[in-house]
Amino acid sequence: MAEQSLSGLTEQQAKEFHEQFKTTYTAFVSLAALAHLLVIAANPWW
Repeated sequence: MAEQSLSGLTEQQAKEFHEQFKTTYTAFVSLAALAHLLVIAANPWW
């Protein structure tokens, strides 16, 4: 049996989760940045 950490995940499971998390996080930040740029373009404050 593979050794588990405090999270209950094996090292391989943790690596898979981290890869998915990085992808999801990057997509979220990209969409948030795009939304902010669109708001600034539509209604600049300067």
